[in-house]
Amino acid sequence: MRDYDIIVIGGGHAGIEAASAAAREGFSTLMITQSLDAIGRLSCNPAIGGLAKGNLVREIDALGGEMGHLIDETFIQFRILNRRRGPAVQAPRAQADKFSYSRRAKERLESIKGLSLFMDTVTDLMTEDGRVIGVVTERGWKISARAVVMTTGTFMNGRIFIGEYDAPCGRLGESAAVGLGDALRRLGFTVGRMKTGTPARVRKSSLDFDELEVQEGDEEIIPFSFDNDEIIRDQLPCYVTWTNEETHSIIRENMHRSPLYGGKIVGKGPRYCPSIEDKVVRFPERERHQIFVEPEGIGTEEMYLNGLSSSLPEEVQHQFIRTLPGLRHVEIMRPAYAVEYDYLDPIQLYPSLETKRLQNLFVAGQTNGTSGYEEAAAQGLIAGINAALKLKGEEPLILKRTEAYIGVLIDDLVTKGTKEPYRMFTSRAEYRLSLRHDNADLRLTRLGYEKHSVSEEKLERLERKLERMDDLRNLIKSHKERGKNGLDLLKEPETDMAYIASRVPEINSYPLSVRREVELDIKYEGYLKRQDSEAAKFEKSERIAIPAEFDYDSLDGLSAESREKLKQIRPASVGQAMRISGVRVSDIALLMMHLRGGAK
Repeated sequence: MRDYDIIVIGGGHAGIEAASAAAREGFSTLMITQSLDAIGRLSCNPAIGGLAKGNLVREIDALGGEMGHLIDETFIQFRILNRRRGPAVQAPRAQADKFSYSRRAKERLESIKGLSLFMDTVTDLMTEDGRVIGVVTERGWKISARAVVMTTGTFMNGRIFIGEYDAPCGRLGESAAVGLGDALRRLGFTVGRMKTGTPARVRKSSLDFDELEVQEGDEEIIPFSFDNDEIIRDQLPCYVTWTNEETHSIIRENMHRSPLYGGKIVGKGPRYCPSIEDKVVRFPERERHQIFVEPEGIGTEEMYLNGLSSSLPEEVQHQFIRTLPGLRHVEIMRPAYAVEYDYLDPIQLYPSLETKRLQNLFVAGQTNGTSGYEEAAAQGLIAGINAALKLKGEEPLILKRTEAYIGVLIDDLVTKGTKEPYRMFTSRAEYRLSLRHDNADLRLTRLGYEKHSVSEEKLERLERKLERMDDLRNLIKSHKERGKNGLDLLKEPETDMAYIASRVPEINSYPLSVRREVELDIKYEGYLKRQDSEAAKFEKSERIAIPAEFDYDSLDGLSAESREKLKQIRPASVGQAMRISGVRVSDIALLMMHLRGGAK
């Protein structure tokens, strides 16, 4: 087999973005995945986006990634979450046609010049002089590469659990990837275990829909990709039901049969997406829990029970699921299960997502301890871009906390590490008012173009949008009323763009996305200026660089804990050092004094 510039291990959401980004940069790229039929598979909920996650998807698109296009082409329901709250915490979410999404992902990868797909399992890494030089596969192939991006998801030594049953799988019916986790341990990496889970899938025709609450999609659809001005499509409804005391009683009576509580599973599960067993144990005062019943696609009877993941035995699942309104006669097509897998402690990575221990090896996705398709895809994109930039001898793309949710995500991982599946929330972003989903292209597309991940066509589209925004502001300003111009009127809480447009009809000729963005910028101008000022202060500490080989042992006066943490994480800046858990303020002051004094 021929040699490649970059090899991507895994065909999930991180792998898709990493492989396409590397190939777009002009490097011969090989994606190796266990199943070509499972590329881009939506293993758990077939939905993309959500609170903070929708922001990640739009940032991925702004940087030239694939996820926004894939969900725009395949969604069956679209909603903006948190509409009643401020724009900083609103986000798009779309239910996908599970099978169409995966098919389109594979078709997209097959169409990219310079990208090859190969079905096999990577079991080992080839190394030389402290850098990765290729991979070894289960069928004996030794394939060389100048850089490798590892995106193994839940498959690295994965094991599924359903009550007393367990088997080596990354997903139900799909074999685990055995060998690579042990190879990483042999190379000196710290590898731990994590757990996640998924609910049962049930047959649509067995549901009693008159007992379910209907949840329709939004009439106004906002595309995830900035390349799409509008999407008009029929949508499918989702439904809502609730657990009850009978549900909880059955679960409590069978808790001893749960591998999660019986000791068979040692990995930490997701705090913010708990199993139904966790909910019953952790929230005993709750009389009921909300469950969303969502279609898996147009061409299937399978429905997804969002909020009801479990690892209890199948007969117990049948019992407690049938206590829910609308599900009393349900037919289960696939059982719920838990999956435990190897992950790499992410403090072993630089902010570029390259490993500190082995040069030219990049790691992204659930392998780094994250939870969710969107977090995985965001990391995959950055890892793929940076693998290519490393081969070009250029500086990596490292997004700051002030400019992207992706920056927050990666900084949290590499600075603080994680002992449980990490999930992105708006509350993690200090500057979330500036990091709205609607302005991701304004924040990131030009930067993506500079790093070769964004096409000239996409950049030109941004420039046209900026011109339209300026023109619209001038048009709004030209309107006079009550001694005020339109910009001042729009800052008033009771005045919106629709009101100004009723006075200046030409406004309606501008695209909805342009009108919305201009309105938000005008309304929140004061808050944004204040946040920009805070961000400028934050970035001062980010600009104080710490040499990669800084000798912390020579720095007299450092506390033992700070010295240990600083040596372990090797922060790139004083700002990053300040965010390391356990590093004292006095130690930061001492470090800054030495850096300013030119200490080595």
